[in-house]
Amino acid sequence: MSDRSGIEWTEATWNPTTGCDRVSPGCDNCYALALAKRLKAMGSEKYQADGDPRTSGPGFGLTVHKDALSVPYGWRSPRTVFVNSMSDLFHARVPLDFVRRVFAVMADTPQHTYQVLTKRARRLRQVSDRLEWPSNLWMGVSVETSKELARVDDLRRVPAAVRFLSCEPLLGPLEGLDLGGIDWVIAGGESGPRHRPLDESWVTGIRDACVEAQVAFFFKQWGGRTPKSQGRELQGRTWDQMPLPAVA
Repeated sequence: MSDRSGIEWTEATWNPTTGCDRVSPGCDNCYALALAKRLKAMGSEKYQADGDPRTSGPGFGLTVHKDALSVPYGWRSPRTVFVNSMSDLFHARVPLDFVRRVFAVMADTPQHTYQVLTKRARRLRQVSDRLEWPSNLWMGVSVETSKELARVDDLRRVPAAVRFLSCEPLLGPLEGLDLGGIDWVIAGGESGPRHRPLDESWVTGIRDACVEAQVAFFFKQWGGRTPKSQGRELQGRTWDQMPLPAVA
């Protein structure tokens, strides 16, 4: 889980923590929870802690992996790295000192670009002034419906070099979306056997807001039973915009 990635908007994943808990409707069909259950059954050491069955599941208990802090030092070529694809770095049970250590690794490996995504935007805002923010860190929050728009306000108060939104799985229109201070927006539908439908107008509404605000827009997928089953073209073209080139 710490090398090449099939996620369209990144190149690698790095998981210094694993496990999480559901906090909003976007978590209902969490791919990471399902994957952790399989990894636990396969005997993977990182996925042996079980989470609360009401909010988490087998193999998905929040776990800190100090030994994973060395992983980025072993990558010889620069890459764009999604941090904690299998967790949330700003989960309440991740000690602030460990978050600082993760940030320090990112600062110490400036050849890489790091993308950190959280649903715990309030904690992110509350601790942001106690962190040293490296210039190669992109900070994002998940926004699945208009009910989560407060996360965008929290993100705006964070001194990250790049701020981005992940509107995936997009579960409704984002009416009132303010893109002030935001550099990049990813949107996409849900995939898997219980995927929920994606309305084209929800996507075009976000795209049009990005075009008007001159914010980079990336449409990842329509979703369906598999991530690629319905493709990723939006009104006849793909949208692969990125905020900045990867740090060299």
